[in-house]
Amino acid sequence: MARRYDSRVTTFSPEGRLYQVEYAMQAISQAGTVLGIQGTDGVVLVSEKKVLSKLLEQDTSTEKIYVLNDDILCGVAGITSDANILINYAREAAQKSLLTYNVNIPVEQLVRRMCDLKQGYTQYGGLRPFGVSFVYAGYDKIHGFQLYQSNPSGNYGGWKATSVGANNQSAQSLLKQDYNDDMTLEACCSLALKVLSKTMDGSTLSSEKVELATVGKNKEGNVYHHIWTPEEIDALLKKEGLFKKDDAQT
Repeated sequence: MARRYDSRVTTFSPEGRLYQVEYAMQAISQAGTVLGIQGTDGVVLVSEKKVLSKLLEQDTSTEKIYVLNDDILCGVAGITSDANILINYAREAAQKSLLTYNVNIPVEQLVRRMCDLKQGYTQYGGLRPFGVSFVYAGYDKIHGFQLYQSNPSGNYGGWKATSVGANNQSAQSLLKQDYNDDMTLEACCSLALKVLSKTMDGSTLSSEKVELATVGKNKEGNVYHHIWTPEEIDALLKKEGLFKKDDAQT
């Protein structure tokens, strides 16, 4: 039955389903896990990097966590080339808002603009949905620290803790058990790494397979974002007792 209705994104099945959107979500479920946790004094994003080959040159830049503006970061799960288009769109929208109003764009407003674009790709013929989900971490003066998740359909929602990608259900279950509302940013970082260590397919856990970024406030009360270096990630993994190096590299 599905084959009769999955050739075009604009065609509903008799059950009211858009199969091309569901196929896009299936592509995301095979991508590396991305976790986001909101604390009382910041938000953390942690992502799993999938190393396809030991011969592959490791990039010095991040692979799954991106800066959208001074106050907003995002983690991506899915087709990276699709994500690049949306990230460039979001950065341009953020800068246009800053130029017009002389203040950084509110987090939810930027998320909504991204989702409006993604929703359009589910409604017009000759297009396909973007095969990528985002987890956004940011801060604005209206609502403080915020965490959002969006999917290929254009839907989004605010979360206290969430995950996308492979082993998504297992990660959500662990987050429900261990998350509480009064967690600090430091505690959120620890929890995110512990959940990721239990949901990753591989047996090793080091900076070669993990990316981590935070949004918080410094002692002066200024908002900052920080993408952690490999050395900082390894140090935190060792502190939490989670550091596991590949035997072939020791």
